[in-house]
Amino acid sequence: MTAVFAHSVPHLPQTCWETLAEHAVAVAESSEMRASPIGVAPLARAAGMLHDIGKCSTAFRTYIESDTGQGPDHSTAGAVEALRLYPGPIGRMLAFVIAGHHAGLADGPDLGIRLEKNLPTYAGWEAEVGPLPPAGVCGARLRGSSPHRGFSLAFLIRMLFSCLVDADFVETERFYAKVAGQHVEREGFTPLPVLHERLQRFMAAMRASAEATAVNTLRATILDHAIGKAPLAPGLFTLTVPTGGGKTLVSLSFALEHARRHELRRVIYVIPFTSVIEQVASVFRSALALEPGGENQDDILEHHANFDWEAATRLAVEDGRGSDPADRLRRGAENWEAPVVVTTAVQFFESLFANRTSRCRKLHNLAKSVIVLDEAQTLPLPLLRPCLAALDELQRNYGASVVLCTATQPALRVQDGFDKAKPGHVSSALNIPSDRELAPDPEGLAARLKRVAIERLEQPITDAEIAARFAAQVQMLCIVNSRGHAQALFGAIRELPGAMHLSTLMCPAHRRIVLAEARRRLKAGAPVRIVSTSLIEAGVDIDLPEVWRAAAGLDSIAQAAGRCNREGKRKELGRVVVFEPAEAVLSPEFEHAWQAARAVLRGSGDPLAPAAIRSYFGEVYWQKGPEALDAARLEGETYPILQKIAERAPQNGEKDPLLAFPFASIGQAFRVIEEVMEPVIVPWRAAPGDDTCETILRRVAAMDKPLGPDLRRLQRYVVAIPRKVRSEWLALGVLRPVHPALGDALLRFEGLEHYDEDTGVRLRAPLERGVWSNVL
Repeated sequence: MTAVFAHSVPHLPQTCWETLAEHAVAVAESSEMRASPIGVAPLARAAGMLHDIGKCSTAFRTYIESDTGQGPDHSTAGAVEALRLYPGPIGRMLAFVIAGHHAGLADGPDLGIRLEKNLPTYAGWEAEVGPLPPAGVCGARLRGSSPHRGFSLAFLIRMLFSCLVDADFVETERFYAKVAGQHVEREGFTPLPVLHERLQRFMAAMRASAEATAVNTLRATILDHAIGKAPLAPGLFTLTVPTGGGKTLVSLSFALEHARRHELRRVIYVIPFTSVIEQVASVFRSALALEPGGENQDDILEHHANFDWEAATRLAVEDGRGSDPADRLRRGAENWEAPVVVTTAVQFFESLFANRTSRCRKLHNLAKSVIVLDEAQTLPLPLLRPCLAALDELQRNYGASVVLCTATQPALRVQDGFDKAKPGHVSSALNIPSDRELAPDPEGLAARLKRVAIERLEQPITDAEIAARFAAQVQMLCIVNSRGHAQALFGAIRELPGAMHLSTLMCPAHRRIVLAEARRRLKAGAPVRIVSTSLIEAGVDIDLPEVWRAAAGLDSIAQAAGRCNREGKRKELGRVVVFEPAEAVLSPEFEHAWQAARAVLRGSGDPLAPAAIRSYFGEVYWQKGPEALDAARLEGETYPILQKIAERAPQNGEKDPLLAFPFASIGQAFRVIEEVMEPVIVPWRAAPGDDTCETILRRVAAMDKPLGPDLRRLQRYVVAIPRKVRSEWLALGVLRPVHPALGDALLRFEGLEHYDEDTGVRLRAPLERGVWSNVL
């Protein structure tokens, strides 16, 4: 009998090819292993065994032996058989997953059309894959306790999809690497308990060497209290610590202690701002004793969103051979196996609602993990309820713990009155009892760590008036809401000693140099006058005596205050001035937040106290209403994700649910940042003769498969610009591809003509910068 092959190797005899039987067993076992923590191992095994049975067709055999053209559909056959062998919801779930294992999860109606089409005959598949798990075993994990019944089922399908596609990618990669004589097995990661022991030693040494100040004593108290909560059962937690309370290392200490006690698998640290991801990862590497360039550097994975390898793979046709460079890059994408993952909120949440294979393959590794959401108040309002539903699902049905970590805790709990249930409305409020707050007495902490006094100017202020204050104040920071306003205001103070500009139009390497110079000058008592967008609020460790903040939400004002008298070493409270800019018009986003903030600022109490922050967020959510908190956009129309899922979920008593979930539409609609921004590489030079970026770019361009460390280093030279501008500049030759196989998925500036030495990329119309504009 003629062998049935899953993968060919061009120019090598068929004895070197991989048979379908070999591939099916490998993927089934690998998928089953990934699904074990989720509780659907038999279901995942069935998906792995069925996913490629369409390759039994004569059409596919002819294609794979010819080494030409585009292969026929080989994914639908497994979906058809899954429905036949597993009638009801199990078969429907498997059909979604198997049919989408290359193209992505489809919308329910589109899947239905695909299942009805005529397929090439694939007889004999049973002999290739062997016996399948029985239906009774596969259906054991279909019931969860979530109030969002449909959401739970859709989430489970996406998790099952993750197990299959990750297993398929890894096993395919392993086969081709073996043929090439390459070693692809990842080196073993450091066990989480070992990392925990290292962190304990680091924290003990830091405590022993710390100056005996009131602030350091309070930080130690916060740390001890948080660690003392680690024995609590996995679930939802809050960590409410004012800026300067050490919450980054406190949250990591809790996460590792909690993971050790409950045998959780990894820590995922979610940061809203790309601009500080390297900074946080660097702190973690020091705390976990990971030497730069050492063998265990991969124990901490930094997952940015600056490069869209999925876009690159669309340039190449998926052929089942795995021979295209872009395809190999996709298969080699990180799947969050590392014990500590530091990632952006964009990457985290968009993956949770994605339908594409490259985004979804990591999802199964969220099960039995500790997820720390840093700056939890920055969750995007139009997507807030779906985000909360996903977090609740992870802790409720997947054994994860979620920590909402911030100085300005949003009022998202049932106790806060968030998203009050109405007839026919399922609330998305999180049930987090007060005993699951990891900080001791948040109200008392805010009072003891108070370092600033907030002033609100009643009349709008001109740039000339701000510039005059800069001239009078030797060390001062002013934060504005748009990159255009920042450039204009900087122009007004450019000639003053110590004048500096910061915005995301500057590449990270450039911003790092500016901040280092600012810190050096502050330490020396020299003039430091900084104009910045909200970028500087994103965890930047800098301390000035006076900070001005353009009208914004109270959470942004609190973040700005965190850059003022940060260490509390000044005899007087730092001065934070909140003003309405005369020359700039607030967008609806800023105006809405400012209205809620003004109501709190008019009061007599401390506007940064936790009670005031809860009042502010309650006002924001009340003004918006529940419909506005589930308001993704698709093709110019509002697309309520939870509603769309609920409409296609089984109703009470329904025995054979349709499960026609709109996965592709949700994946398209769920965008944390509505403004489409695209990354470009700036060959920036820190000084004349600095050739660092150009050297990396030349090395990447010369390689068939660029090295991961080189791509990570290029993150330091990335600037996000509007897609329209990017397209125009590409057509004009201002931008060109870095690597021939990746086309316009990765572009670089030809030179530095469009990059100002002080303000970064010169755009014709710099965009307004909301808090989510600091991420990519």
